[in-house]
Amino acid sequence: MASIKQVQITFDCAEPERVARFWCEVLGYVVPPAPEGFATWDAYERTLPPEHQGAGFVAMDPSGVGPRMYFQRVPEGKVVKNRVHLDVRVGTGLVGEERLAALEAECARLVPLGAVRGQLLLADEHNESCLNMQDIEGNEFCLD
Repeated sequence: MASIKQVQITFDCAEPERVARFWCEVLGYVVPPAPEGFATWDAYERTLPPEHQGAGFVAMDPSGVGPRMYFQRVPEGKVVKNRVHLDVRVGTGLVGEERLAALEAECARLVPLGAVRGQLLLADEHNESCLNMQDIEGNEFCLD
């Protein structure tokens, strides 16, 4: 019997801290405490070689239940559609107009943070409505 494994979600991005803080706002995640011996992450970063400063950032579920998210700096920009994306579950258990209202309310909260609204996909005989979005660096995700 296979054991359950924890997973980390890793984003390649240009500005790890900026993207991590966006996702903290989206998901209610937090930045973990600075490493032992450092009062802040900035103090820790200053001890790294210049090429490693700002190269990565972490967001985590404060309850410890959700996956850790790691954001790493890469030189290339995003050029194609994601093969994997996050579904942010804001409409779970809701249907019809109530679900659409929940999706729209969350979209209205995220757009001022830098998210970009995409296409609203209305419910059909197989799927509930969802709303395609992009984060501040163009990574696709859905409000579901």
